[in-house]
Amino acid sequence: MIALARWAVAALILVAVGATLAEAVERTGGINPFNFFGYFTIQSNLLLALVLVLSGTGLGRWSAGLPYARGAVTVYIVIVGVVYGTLLAPLAEAGGVPVPWANTILHNVSPVLAALDWLVVGDRPRLRWSRLWVLLPYPAVWVAVVLARGATDGWVPYPFLAPSQGYGVVAAYCGAIFVLALAFGAIAWLVTRWRGLIRRSQRIAS
Repeated sequence: MIALARWAVAALILVAVGATLAEAVERTGGINPFNFFGYFTIQSNLLLALVLVLSGTGLGRWSAGLPYARGAVTVYIVIVGVVYGTLLAPLAEAGGVPVPWANTILHNVSPVLAALDWLVVGDRPRLRWSRLWVLLPYPAVWVAVVLARGATDGWVPYPFLAPSQGYGVVAAYCGAIFVLALAFGAIAWLVTRWRGLIRRSQRIAS
């Protein structure tokens, strides 16, 4: 049942991303894939769908890396929900996805379900504190690419990262993202010390 639930959530995410992509193509006559797939929201949801599918197969029992990937992606998608709720939702349609139901799934439903899955289902091993750093490379690369594009072709995925605000403001937002990643990561790692309500793997991820 846990596997089916995870696969169902993954399918829901893929349908929402697909509907968003189809709407963008219909509205503009075509899309720049580097723009569409450049959003942290889209990337994090796709990564979540992937780890949910893999976790549903039970691969985490034999792969030491998958629990860390799942933990990291859970942190990323929770950040998506927090940033949307605090910075983007007040902008209405400009701050989200043009398809209302898809916007709800990608910004609200998937963060909540991912967090609940990590908290309640105890099939994740205890993650080592020495590997908390695995959270940082992906957002660091994403931020670097966004800043490079903002400085060259002017495209940024979110208004708060626009160079027109001044790089001091942008740097503050980027710093806040990394602080959130480490803070939520510490919570996610700590949760693995709890058995969970549904089953538990006893080993420690190497």
